[in-house]
Amino acid sequence: MEERRNLIMVPGPTNVPDRVMRAMTKPIITHRGPEFRALYGEITENLKYLFQTEGEVFTLTASGTGGVECAISNVVNQGDKIIIPVFGLFSERMKEKILRRGGEAVEIPLEWGTAPTADQIKEVVEKEGNVKAIAIVYNETSTGVTVRDLPEIGRIAEENNILLVVDAVSILGGDMLPVDEWGVDICITGSQKCIACPPGLAMISVSEGAWDLIEKTTKPFYFDLVQTRSFSKRMETPFTPAVPLFYALDEALKMVREEGLENRFRRHKICSEAFYGGIEAQGLTPFPEKKNRSNTVIAFNTPKNIENTEVRRIMREHYKVVIDVGAGKLRKDIFRIGCMGIISEAETLQTIMALENALADVGYPVKIGRGIEVAQQRFHM
Repeated sequence: MEERRNLIMVPGPTNVPDRVMRAMTKPIITHRGPEFRALYGEITENLKYLFQTEGEVFTLTASGTGGVECAISNVVNQGDKIIIPVFGLFSERMKEKILRRGGEAVEIPLEWGTAPTADQIKEVVEKEGNVKAIAIVYNETSTGVTVRDLPEIGRIAEENNILLVVDAVSILGGDMLPVDEWGVDICITGSQKCIACPPGLAMISVSEGAWDLIEKTTKPFYFDLVQTRSFSKRMETPFTPAVPLFYALDEALKMVREEGLENRFRRHKICSEAFYGGIEAQGLTPFPEKKNRSNTVIAFNTPKNIENTEVRRIMREHYKVVIDVGAGKLRKDIFRIGCMGIISEAETLQTIMALENALADVGYPVKIGRGIEVAQQRFHM
């Protein structure tokens, strides 16, 4: 008898639809032939829809972290001044990438669980002068925080002729991010998050205004965006791509188109509200400030005298639902649930039920069914 597979509810990789998985079984093709060029062209058009951009978009055979490194490596030269708010593990990593390129990271240090504001960015821009770029994590996966001031930050960057680089790895496709409208010059996402595709690809958009600076930057070899653009004009990649993953991405993007972005954003928002409601109904507290809570990564505090790793183990082994604990310095302090990709009422309620039962198993005083009841109300309003 086939063992029942687990429901994957971590903040990526996420569950992948069967039709996307099946797409990877198509025959391997050469990446220098007409079949791949047709595939590349279709992916590119659908990525422009996803990013909501008229700029150029590229698909890299790399993780989301590789995509962020590509962005930083193509805009940061030795001594370049880059503003970087640090409010979680992934913004820390972004800062580290800037430093390793020899850039001057102008850090805005913030408490984890909070988000940078437009006023904070503006103050640093005015104080520093000669800033080349603002690098920002739109959705901090380690804390479940979304930077809701991003549209205003985009206006500040534009008014001061500063490049805006946005890590949207764990949010693009799950919440609003109209790249052109918000003035984002370079935006990065990963295949394994809200797009509901297997891991291994990073997608990046580049505005027309960013190319002048990119061309003046000492570029890396593998992640050279100028070379990538040159090959893209003939619908090819500079180096051998992960062809099966391109098939999967093509299918996943078709599903995004079929649903429509507004419907997709609404679905993620409803599921996140059901999660927060169900969690709070059991006396658990979300980690981020309410105004900055993410719709794609649900983070909440570990109750006193409870080991979050034990709750996670019980959920995985006994209830077949996999969630995550905190990352970095928050490892023991919070739980994290991925509310992304193909998330729906079914996955949301199954996860809340597994969480309730696992908490009861470790002695936390839960009222079994209460979280489910509250969450269901959100789906049927």
